Amino acid sequence: MFLLPALIGFGIFYVYPSVRGVWISLTDWNLLSDPEPVGMANYAELATDPLFWRALLLTGYNTVLNLAGQLTLALVLAALMHRLTKSVVLRATLLLPWLVPNVATALLWLWLLDANLGFVNQLFSSLGLPTHGFFSSPAEAMPSVALVTTWASVGYVALLLYAGMLQIPRQVYEAAAIDGAGEIRIFFRVTLPLLRPILALVLVVSVIGCFQIFDTIAVATKGGPINATKVIYYYVYQEAFTHFRMGYAAAMALSLVLILGTLTYLQMRLMRASNSDLA
Repeated sequence: MFLLPALIGFGIFYVYPSVRGVWISLTDWNLLSDPEPVGMANYAELATDPLFWRALLLTGYNTVLNLAGQLTLALVLAALMHRLTKSVVLRATLLLPWLVPNVATALLWLWLLDANLGFVNQLFSSLGLPTHGFFSSPAEAMPSVALVTTWASVGYVALLLYAGMLQIPRQVYEAAAIDGAGEIRIFFRVTLPLLRPILALVLVVSVIGCFQIFDTIAVATKGGPINATKVIYYYVYQEAFTHFRMGYAAAMALSLVLILGTLTYLQMRLMRASNSDLA
């Protein structure tokens, strides 16, 4: 009985839309007329759509850039907090960028990285360095987007890893120190192996978040320049609400669900997320 309200909400807001999404993906629907069933035609079109595969590749590229930056910086920050300071003020400060709405974050960095008036390019000019069109250059646009999302999320990821480090018994560190291990060796031989379940969780959540990037793209680049940042979520949005191809957009969305489900399963299995070396 206590679970019933949550189950009703889950059925109304998750199960029903999911089932309806599957049905819509099997139709040709432009929002203005009644849906017309087309069977698997939308999925067949996906297989031969170069923009769909390019959007997937760009999404994967963005995911790699984000994971490399986020996990590296987050591990360093978490280790510093765990071994050097436990300041509540520092933890709150790290979380602030994650609490700012994505649209506001994108607008902030759009102004900072503006090719003509942005603070970063003005700083480069004052130092005699060449300026950059961060969001207007096809080669720099996606790394710039990854930089923005990394800045916004690294504090939250660091706190998750820090919480995992707090679960490691102090006796393990004391034993390693008695054996003559330094801080770097302790980090790689003790902290990282015992942090594996939390790393698996962070990796899964981060990959899903990277595949769902939309706000920053919509505000900063709108998929450009020359489709250099048209990731899969933005492509789904364009097909649904710009070209009014709801059936095709639903087919892409369901394909993305299958891709993320497969990636999540593989990550959980490969990292043995359900097993802890502390048990």
